[in-house]
Amino acid sequence: MLLRKSLMMVLVTMLVFVTIGVSKSSAATGFYVSGTKLYDSTGKPFVMRGVNHSHTWFKNDLNAAIPAIAKTGANTVRIVLSDGTQYTKDDINSVKNILALVNQYKMIAVLEVHDATGSDDVAKLNNAVNYWISIKDALVGKEDRVIINIANEWYGTWNSEGWANGYKQAIPKLRNAGLNHTLIVDAAGWGQYPQSIVDYGQSVLAADSKKNTVFSIHMYQYAGKDDATVKANMENVLNKGLALIIGEFGGFHQGEDVDEYAIMKYGQQKGVGWLAWSWYGNSSDLSYLDLNNGPAGSLTSAGNIIVNDPNGIKATSKKAGIYQ
Repeated sequence: MLLRKSLMMVLVTMLVFVTIGVSKSSAATGFYVSGTKLYDSTGKPFVMRGVNHSHTWFKNDLNAAIPAIAKTGANTVRIVLSDGTQYTKDDINSVKNILALVNQYKMIAVLEVHDATGSDDVAKLNNAVNYWISIKDALVGKEDRVIINIANEWYGTWNSEGWANGYKQAIPKLRNAGLNHTLIVDAAGWGQYPQSIVDYGQSVLAADSKKNTVFSIHMYQYAGKDDATVKANMENVLNKGLALIIGEFGGFHQGEDVDEYAIMKYGQQKGVGWLAWSWYGNSSDLSYLDLNNGPAGSLTSAGNIIVNDPNGIKATSKKAGIYQ
């Protein structure tokens, strides 16, 4: 009897420790990075599958575009915003409306500021940082459904050190302001110089007190030109122990081919998220990048590949745990 009671006490104690462990592992308030993986707030690995939507240039199309994007099965939509320095600013109320609609359609919102695109000017990166802080009230409390892509393609030069130094200043400012969301940092070279991540990604991550930063390559004619390049660019970042997404890509760019099939294939094999550019509205010389005919029209041939390929959105997208 004594032996049985002792055994029972051991079992109860083990159960308590297991329960505590489970509650801790599932108690995350938002997305978080561990090693090369992004996890949602329920503790499940989350692999982005979705598209970019150029909201800031088509502000009146939101209510048509978001339901249409959701219909593809996308689990994520990357939303183009403006801090007002180059384009018309998206104020806090408009961001609240965006987030409410994206949440209604059970997608994760990746928000990005587009005004500093291609610039090496730290002041422009700081403008984006200040914008996020200024709309903080729309973001705090939504760490489980909103991810902040600090500045689209900031740092146009194919150089690693200057890019890293800028982000080592920017990330602590966001954290000190109380923004604890997962952050996304685009590679240097208009997003197409992944060597910047390989060279300095670990030190950029070290500057994040939350260690909650994902790196992004934009795969066009340089970073995504063929199967071997796509594979190497993904592996080189992952081998550094860093989390990675492909924040933009298309099947063709500026007269040169991009291997979108390899991007989707290796994205699936390696658990790397991707967000195709873009839903609609590209300029006439880039109209081949349109995935859809208007905000709520039919898929283009490019869109059909992204949505319906065996490695495309419909076959591989899984909703975040909060929506399951």
